[in-house]
Amino acid sequence: MDDELIEAHRDLKSLMPYLHLPVQSGSDKILKSMNRKHTRDEYFRLIDRIREAAPDIALSGDFIVGFPGESDADFEDTMDLIRRVEYGSAFSFKYSQRPGTPGATMEDQVPEDVKTARLSELQALLTQQQKAFNASRLGMVCDVLLEKKGRLPGQLVGKSPWLQPVQLDAPENLIGTIQAVEIIEIGSNSLFGRRIDGQNETLSKAPDLKEVAFDA
Repeated sequence: MDDELIEAHRDLKSLMPYLHLPVQSGSDKILKSMNRKHTRDEYFRLIDRIREAAPDIALSGDFIVGFPGESDADFEDTMDLIRRVEYGSAFSFKYSQRPGTPGATMEDQVPEDVKTARLSELQALLTQQQKAFNASRLGMVCDVLLEKKGRLPGQLVGKSPWLQPVQLDAPENLIGTIQAVEIIEIGSNSLFGRRIDGQNETLSKAPDLKEVAFDA
């Protein structure tokens, strides 16, 4: 992630304001044990540079909890990193032993119940951050790429520039186009919008709509 790429996120309108930048752990000890080539401070400095160039960017990441040797303090370092970065979305997993990998034979394997509890706590924080980021889009007008028909008649589903699902009423012939949409309601994982074209379509939302969630 060099200066040229960071500047591209600042200058090129064809790049969406979304970046997946995995970190895996917030503990330098665990990162070294994983054979990762970065430290938590290097990650923080990179995040600062990216956000200085593109303040509205949404960040996502990957996290692994319960890597061999991960202590309560190491896990808290990861939680502290998440609090400081504030992700728009993320993917998170429990470490599992894979035959033939160095980690599988390491000492200090973390008990399964501890890994489960840590993953639950971490995902609760990430979900809270994702909801807060989604809520910050309320009232905003943004371009939405309409991708497919929704679950309700006359409804289409697309993606916001921050990769969020957006549901709105629009004719089927607009699939594959980019439309200006005002975000008028926030769901648990989706945004609901109104196309800005003077037609003032009404909002369609299924009462028991089951939305696809991020792993986090």
